[in-house]
Amino acid sequence: RQNLFQKNDFLLLAVSGGADSVALCELCHQAGFHFAIAHCNFQLRGEESERDEKFVRELAEKYGVKIFVKKFDTKKYMEENKVSTQVAARELRYEWFEELARTHKGRTPTADPKPESDILHPTSYILTAHHANDNIETLLMNFFKGTGIKGLQGILPKHEKIIRPLLFAKKEAISFFIKENNLSFVEDSSNESNKYTRNYFRHQLIPDIQKVFPHVEENLMNNIERFDEIEILYRQSIELHKKKLLEQKINEIHIPVLKLLKSIPLKTIMYEIIRDFNFTPHQADSALALLHAESGKYISSPTHKIIRNRSWLIIAPINTLEANHILINDPETELDFELGKLKLKKYQHGKEKLPASKEIASVDLKNISFPLLLRKWKQGDYFYPFGMKGKKKLSKFFIDQKMSLTEKEKIWVIESNKKVIWIIGQRIDDRFKITDKTKEVLSISFSIR
Repeated sequence: RQNLFQKNDFLLLAVSGGADSVALCELCHQAGFHFAIAHCNFQLRGEESERDEKFVRELAEKYGVKIFVKKFDTKKYMEENKVSTQVAARELRYEWFEELARTHKGRTPTADPKPESDILHPTSYILTAHHANDNIETLLMNFFKGTGIKGLQGILPKHEKIIRPLLFAKKEAISFFIKENNLSFVEDSSNESNKYTRNYFRHQLIPDIQKVFPHVEENLMNNIERFDEIEILYRQSIELHKKKLLEQKINEIHIPVLKLLKSIPLKTIMYEIIRDFNFTPHQADSALALLHAESGKYISSPTHKIIRNRSWLIIAPINTLEANHILINDPETELDFELGKLKLKKYQHGKEKLPASKEIASVDLKNISFPLLLRKWKQGDYFYPFGMKGKKKLSKFFIDQKMSLTEKEKIWVIESNKKVIWIIGQRIDDRFKITDKTKEVLSISFSIR
C-alpha cells in the first residue's frame, strides 16, 4: 500500500534473531524478494550475544542468503562518546547498515562467491523489523519528551534508505505468524529489564493505561496516521511563512523584525526558522527577546549567531570567513574575515605614536560601545568623514574617491551602536577621532590575507 520497495530491489535485513526479525526474514522469503542478512553483535550480553550470532548465521544458511556480521566494542564507544547503551547501539548499527548498503548498492550478494552470481538490481534498502507496538511506544516517549508534532508521527515507514515494512502489524499478529509457520527464534533477556525506557513503557505504562482505555493501542495507531497528515499540513504552512520572511544574503539569512512580529503563532514560527541552524527549542524564547532588543544583541548555537541589527534579525555563520555580519566583543582580539584580517588592541594615549596608514584606524575608546559590528557596506550608510563636520553617504564618498564598482563591492565597515566607525582601509568617522582629552586608544589594523 505504501510502495516502500519494488520486487527487483535488493533488501538488506537487520536481523537480531528475535521473533520480529525472524518473521521479517520469512515474509521476505515467502514473497520472493532478494535479500541478505546483517547482524550486529554488540558484545553486551556475554554468551547470549554469541548464541544470537550463531542462530542468525544458521538462519542465513536456511534461506541460502549472504550474511554480514559485525562485532562492536559497544562499551568503549559508550565511554568515548559519553552516550547510553541504547544510543550507542543505535548509532553503531545504523552507521554500519548504511555502509553495507553503499558497498552493495545495485547487487544481490548471494551465498555463491562467484562474481557472475551477483544479479544487478537498481536499488538497495535496509529493512528493520519495527512493528506497530514499537511505533506506539515511540509515539508516547516522544510525547512525554516534548518533541512536537513531528515526534507524534512515531517511526516513519521509510526514511531515505531505511524501511520498516512491519509497522502495520501488532506484536500479537507477528507471534501468530511465528507459530503458524513453526519458526524458531531467540529471546533477548534485556527486553525484560525496565531500566530501559522503552521496556518501562511496554511492560508498565501501556498495560496500566489499557486498564482505563482498553483500546488505547488501536486509538494511538489511528492517531499516528492522523498526525502524519497533520505534519504534512504543518510543514506546508511553515514553508509559506519562511518564504515570506526569510531573505537569503549569500551565507546569511535576514529577517525583517516588524514583519516577523506580525506572524502568528510567533513562537512556533520562530523555532521552526532557527532550528535549521542548530538552535534548541529552549532558545526560542531568547530569539523572541531579540525582537525587542537593541542593535548588537545576539544569541549563539554551535554553528550560528542570531544578531539584532537595527530593524533586522541576521542569522550568520559563526565561522567569520563565511559571515557577512560579524560581532566583535573584545577590544583585544584578532579575527579573519572575507577581506583579510583585523587586529584590535587598546593602549594609553601618548604611549605610542599614532600611525598615518590607511590600514590602521586609531579611535577614542571612550566613544566605543561593544559589541562592534563588522559588515559589508550597504546603500543608505553614512558617516562623518574625518576632518569634516557634515555627514556624507558612503555611496557619495566612493564617487568622490573615484572608486570602481569592483572596489566598492569589496568595502567593509565597522560600526558601534549603529554608527560607522571606520570604512576599512579608507577613512574613520570624525566623531571617534583622537583628541587632547583622549585617555585610551583603540587601534584597529587591517591586513590582506
